[in-house]
Amino acid sequence: MNFLAHFQLAWPDEGLVLGALEGDYYKGPLGCELPTDLARGVRLHRAIDAYTDNHAAVAELRRAFPAGLRRYAGILIDLGFDHYLTQHWHSFSTASLPEFNRGVLRTLTGRSDNLSAGSRQMLARLDEFDILNCYHEWQAVTGSAERIGQRFRRGNPLVAIEQEMEPLREGIEDAFLEFYPQLQAFVANWRAD
Repeated sequence: MNFLAHFQLAWPDEGLVLGALEGDYYKGPLGCELPTDLARGVRLHRAIDAYTDNHAAVAELRRAFPAGLRRYAGILIDLGFDHYLTQHWHSFSTASLPEFNRGVLRTLTGRSDNLSAGSRQMLARLDEFDILNCYHEWQAVTGSAERIGQRFRRGNPLVAIEQEMEPLREGIEDAFLEFYPQLQAFVANWRAD
């Protein structure tokens, strides 16, 4: 899952929201250097990623990707799921998307001293470019993928992927609608433990 889904699943618990971001930047085993609530948030982030990666609907969707993109299907699915979360937001949240995103940014900013340098840089980009509110446009998916691809050492395989992604859109939406309620139930059980 990408940022928006991680934040939605973590909301409104402050530590879980912090971990929803920090989970992409904190590597290795969790020690006692993080505040307890933030460490719990990183654990939730990792549990969500593992559940997603091992889910049958996601695995089936990965197989639908063209061979040249299959290696990057996880990234593209995560971005696509954030897009479809915005498209079906009213089914998963009672707050408006802009209101929710403002709350997330307030929470992250209020505890930014607990975040790593990488998380703080991403927080600045989330705020400056209003990234969480941009995912309602499909171009945010392909544009974000292209920017992620710039980090790859052997060239960017995600440049101009709009044509390759277009036939996958319906399948991504269908998989999202099947998968996300199950992920929500998984997270609810995880939080109850």
